[in-house]
Amino acid sequence: MIAFVSGPVAALAPDTAVVEVGGIGMAVQCTPGTLSGLRIGQQAKLATSLVVREDSLTLYGFADDDERQTFELLQTASGVGPRLAQAMLAVHSPDTLRLAVANGDEKTLTAVPGIGKKGAQKLLLELKDRLGAPVGTGGAGVGSAVTAGWGDQLHAALIGLGYATREADEAVSAVAPQAEAALAEGGTPQVSQLLKAALQSLNRAR
Repeated sequence: MIAFVSGPVAALAPDTAVVEVGGIGMAVQCTPGTLSGLRIGQQAKLATSLVVREDSLTLYGFADDDERQTFELLQTASGVGPRLAQAMLAVHSPDTLRLAVANGDEKTLTAVPGIGKKGAQKLLLELKDRLGAPVGTGGAGVGSAVTAGWGDQLHAALIGLGYATREADEAVSAVAPQAEAALAEGGTPQVSQLLKAALQSLNRAR
């Protein structure tokens, strides 16, 4: 198992970071939140989980061991593969997920693309004794912090991808109505989807 990768960041894409390790570029699948903390040319250390399939070897990267462990625990539930587990962590922090499972909160889980009401109910049952208790203080505030910070996360991710501050500002403004609509419906702005929309707006502008 590859527990972590460490080295200079060689490239960044909307869902991938390339980290140079011993002269080899390791492509690591990451959430927008993790990518937003990386900068091309700067040193990075990512906790990783290697997913082996018959036709592929995919390395998933995380900001810390807690995210990596949560990613692996989520996949112990039936129907949860690495992509859905990563999507859950793109929308919610590990503590927010632990709090949702502990409280039987379907709404938090259905904010994740690909999880409907029945799927959320099933996950709550299967994960109840697996994720553990929230480790942060005032766990109820974790989700609201994620919600309130979507603009900052998105802006940082765009800067990390090499866009100028002005371009990042314009892209965040362009997708603001989409994020506000999610908040108005009582949901959580999904930074991964907002990043894709922001990149599309930037490509159209060029």
